[in-house]
Amino acid sequence: MEKIIIIDFGSQYTQLIARRVRELNVYCEIHPFNKWPELDSDVKGVILSGSPYSVRDPQAPRPDLSVVKGRLPLLGVCYGAQLLAAEYGGEVKGAPSREYGRAMLSVVDPLDPLMADMPSPTQVWMSHGDTIVSVPESYHIIGSTDNVRVAAYHIMGEQTWGIQFHPEVYHSTDGTRLLSNFVLGICGCSGSWSPDSFIDSTVAELRAKIGDDRVILGLSGGVDSSVAAVLLHRAIGANLTCIFVNNGLLRKNEFSDVLASYKDMGLNVRGVDASERFYTDLAGVTDPERKRKIIGRDFVEVFNEEAQKIEGARWLAQGTIYPDVIESVSVNGPSATIKSHHNVGGLPEKMNLRIVEPLRLLFKDEVRRVGRALGISPDLLGRHPFPGPGLGIRILGEVTAEKVRILQDADKIFIDALRRDGLYDKVWQAGAILLPVQSVGVMGDERTYERCCALRAVISTDGMTADWVHLPYEFLAGVSNEIINKVRGINRVVYDISSKPPATIEWE
Repeated sequence: MEKIIIIDFGSQYTQLIARRVRELNVYCEIHPFNKWPELDSDVKGVILSGSPYSVRDPQAPRPDLSVVKGRLPLLGVCYGAQLLAAEYGGEVKGAPSREYGRAMLSVVDPLDPLMADMPSPTQVWMSHGDTIVSVPESYHIIGSTDNVRVAAYHIMGEQTWGIQFHPEVYHSTDGTRLLSNFVLGICGCSGSWSPDSFIDSTVAELRAKIGDDRVILGLSGGVDSSVAAVLLHRAIGANLTCIFVNNGLLRKNEFSDVLASYKDMGLNVRGVDASERFYTDLAGVTDPERKRKIIGRDFVEVFNEEAQKIEGARWLAQGTIYPDVIESVSVNGPSATIKSHHNVGGLPEKMNLRIVEPLRLLFKDEVRRVGRALGISPDLLGRHPFPGPGLGIRILGEVTAEKVRILQDADKIFIDALRRDGLYDKVWQAGAILLPVQSVGVMGDERTYERCCALRAVISTDGMTADWVHLPYEFLAGVSNEIINKVRGINRVVYDISSKPPATIEWE
């Protein structure tokens, strides 16, 4: 499978480069600068990312570029361009002032293949504190801005380019054209990587890897685990057994509704209602981190107990996706640091099973594209993200069955209203939070002293940053009125208008 390799120097934009390459229907992988992959015949080109480092810093990453320079098409972006200049006889100095934001790039050489069909001038996005002040004679300048003379260059006699700006960022208006010139034009990629091709190749790989062994998968009702389940089912059929644990912290009716939807999809699913076990273990616990650990521990124990009943299981399937894989590797040192991202963390060690992760190459939007190609319901694929600990971290303070009942009712009113008014698909994530606050209210001729409920709705692309959604006042008024009138135990509703950062999406 043809691919582009992206060498990561720690830039906040590295994943965005990968997203843009994937949008060209070309497969790519991100690797840290200190763990280069083997550059086999499938690798059609290499991109060097930006970095928070300065090339003038003695601690800055300086891998041996001779393994790729002059041998494969190479594109240095920002730090990557500065590194290619500094390591081969050019000079990089601190810019008179940090260059951050929009700039207008003038194409100096419109005949250069990287600049093919690029308008001049064109808006680009700068984000750097250093600037390239001189380059060797073999470096031909192909683009400049008013403040940056060496904004883009081509090393004559080889397929190596450097650009001081970030084409992957939305504000670089013709950035996709430039990346297309490199990936499809210079590297010669066919642009044939698609959901259908991914399904065909992955199904074949799964069959070859798993054979006649049995596989266990923990379903959450979310997009990732559902797509992983259908993909595995297509590969190994009845040899896949899915386990769906009700921890008592799901949304209202979710356990029965999700089981019914999985049955319609032809999956072999075992539902386990362990609500009372979780409620018992959470009694009296108020610390958010302790709650998370109890919920995670109980899930592992319940899942393991059920899995022991499945004879011949050799594999544990997980819905790990590519951002999880990328974030599991540190670019700040020589060793990889593995983070606990897996949907069923702790199970591999406990159960002595081999791991299979059919979605580990995909970004979230690509998971949904594959799901659509597999024929999965749009309602399931369009579901908002839901935290692993569920309502346990949306009930601030101690979790009880009664509080769960109250929050489930309020949350259902909110989510149903978003769907009814055509707002659900315009929101990235929404939910209700039950606060450990009671306030005075009046209902009829009686005073009440009941709980406060906060509503949260955010827009985001990946959850790393998020902004609160400006829902219509009339909509919020209607939801508030319905919750207070119908949910016994709540007499006040507020709307969270904090963005991430500095706030987080969830409250705990």
